[in-house]
Amino acid sequence: MSCKPDLPQKVTYIDLFSGCGGLSLGLGNAGWHGIFAVEKDPMAFSTFKHNLIDGKHAHFDWPEWLPKEATTIQNLLEKYPEQLTALRGKVDLIAGGPPCQGFSLAGRRNAKDPRNKLSDEYIKMVEIVSPKYLLFENVRGFNASFKVPEGKKVKKPHSMIVKAKLEKLGYKVFTDFLCSADFGVPQKRTRFIMIGVKYDLIDQNFENPFEFLPHSRRDFLIRKKLPLKPVKVSDAIGDLLVETNGLIHHSGSDESGFKQLDYKSPSKPSKYLRVMRRGVGKSKPNSLRLARHKTSTIEKFSKIQKICRPGVSLSDQMRLEIGTKKQAITVLNADEPSKTLTTLPDDLLHYCEPRILTVREMARIQSFPDNFDILGKYTTGGVRRTQECPRYTQVGNAVPPLLGEALGLLLHKFHTE
Repeated sequence: MSCKPDLPQKVTYIDLFSGCGGLSLGLGNAGWHGIFAVEKDPMAFSTFKHNLIDGKHAHFDWPEWLPKEATTIQNLLEKYPEQLTALRGKVDLIAGGPPCQGFSLAGRRNAKDPRNKLSDEYIKMVEIVSPKYLLFENVRGFNASFKVPEGKKVKKPHSMIVKAKLEKLGYKVFTDFLCSADFGVPQKRTRFIMIGVKYDLIDQNFENPFEFLPHSRRDFLIRKKLPLKPVKVSDAIGDLLVETNGLIHHSGSDESGFKQLDYKSPSKPSKYLRVMRRGVGKSKPNSLRLARHKTSTIEKFSKIQKICRPGVSLSDQMRLEIGTKKQAITVLNADEPSKTLTTLPDDLLHYCEPRILTVREMARIQSFPDNFDILGKYTTGGVRRTQECPRYTQVGNAVPPLLGEALGLLLHKFHTE
């Protein structure tokens, strides 16, 4: 899937809050060279390191002074101030998307969520390193005001606070909302994107970079050999059916343990699938383990698939009929891009099999290629949900690599012109 363009000069970036590496994978495929990345969760960083530092998608010239391990920006600022200061003016781009749970419109928006302040750490790194460009990704709610009690003054959206701080550091900041489905991703995932450009790089003819994206979108899809129309879910995961692949043992006991798909590469893959499986031959992707559903759960899922409208969340009446209190549950529509993936695997049901998706199916919907391995636990629960980043969470949190690549190509265009 790399299909890297022939770029005339080396352009470098740092990825902050990198997660498992969706944005870095996209930037690397667009020809950018990584210096280092920062991710605090050991599981997410193990996936990042395996693929993007040591593996087939490696494109980092990692500095000797920085251990290749999970860490935080705060730790970097405290331990390596001299090394970071030495990078000043030598980095082309700082990219990243701070954790967004407190801003998400799909979850419980919380103005006091401590993770909301992580954008300040991003800004601190920008202040020290002073790159030429900035790329900032977050959920739509990052650009929405929090509800306040009647009579209280409405606070600015956090995006405007971040924008103002970056402008004080010498950047012209452009913002927009982008839908991943417009860039070949089989998912209606809309994100708030912020691009910053140093004022001294802007002349009177400089235009808003987002105005170029609609024009470059077609060229991007053609270059990637992707369909010009939105990619259907069935074209992304239709080869991962239990019915056509069968199951083999994964782990645990033979009777009650986990099973995984016995994947067989299709003879007539879709255009999208050809991109996802480019360069892997007949090899099987990892993370094909199926959830171990109880019989009663399978029956409930089958009932949901019969009564719901594909692609639309269950209504209150349907939830009452099924006997579930879960607020967000949707059956995929095979003929459309998926709804936005979350970190909760039981938010979405398969379009024709009574089960949740595998991690690999979620990775496909996010546009991770099959030679990108997802590592770590599959799931976690209880209080550990806020402390660990298992496979489903890593994929659900990621920036779709195809969107990252489109943005990377756009930024490079402005860097060279």
